[in-house]
Amino acid sequence: MITAARSVSSEESSARTALKLGPKSIAERFRNLALDTSPTLPAIDRYTGVLYDPLATLGADAATRAWWFDHVVVQSAMFGPIRGGDRIPAYRLSHDSRLGSPRLASHWPAASARVLAALTADGLVLDLRSEGYRQLGPVPAAVVLRVVSVDGSGRRKALNHWNKTAKGRLVGLLARTGAEVDSMPELLAWAASHGVVFEEHDGTWDLVAESLDPVAV
Repeated sequence: MITAARSVSSEESSARTALKLGPKSIAERFRNLALDTSPTLPAIDRYTGVLYDPLATLGADAATRAWWFDHVVVQSAMFGPIRGGDRIPAYRLSHDSRLGSPRLASHWPAASARVLAALTADGLVLDLRSEGYRQLGPVPAAVVLRVVSVDGSGRRKALNHWNKTAKGRLVGLLARTGAEVDSMPELLAWAASHGVVFEEHDGTWDLVAESLDPVAV
């Protein structure tokens, strides 16, 4: 995967197409050309954006960071499943990048599924990945959470982009409270004690975004 990413990143024209880079982000291709020598950070610190920013990882205490290192697995398009504490360099690659050969959709699922099965053999697994990343590493027994917004009249609407913020707040609160839950009933008990609302509908679980107040996280 690294070899393929390096190949498409070597020229601006191929990087623009394969990695979906615009004029303001085209320089990100150089990250893939320096993977062997770039400084590394724990994965939980490396990633940014609406999913990771709510964690405020660099300001977290040692116990919170230890929880992330022990409990969080990230599906990387470049490196496969990685633990929250695994140190990685900066890179540019997404689940929908087009490298030609190998194809991410065929390269990762079998290998990722084996690793994820070993990492998640015991206890409850919450799958907070987007559909594209779930396809790179199936976890059949995981509980997939849908994030919904509930208005004053009780109407529910599934969130798209901003569902990542709620997921980030959830993982932040789990870590800061040192949550140890091995089943869905235990998660529901933890949620009730912290004002977080999960709702079951037709065998699937919704997370109510409004119940995750950023002040509480």
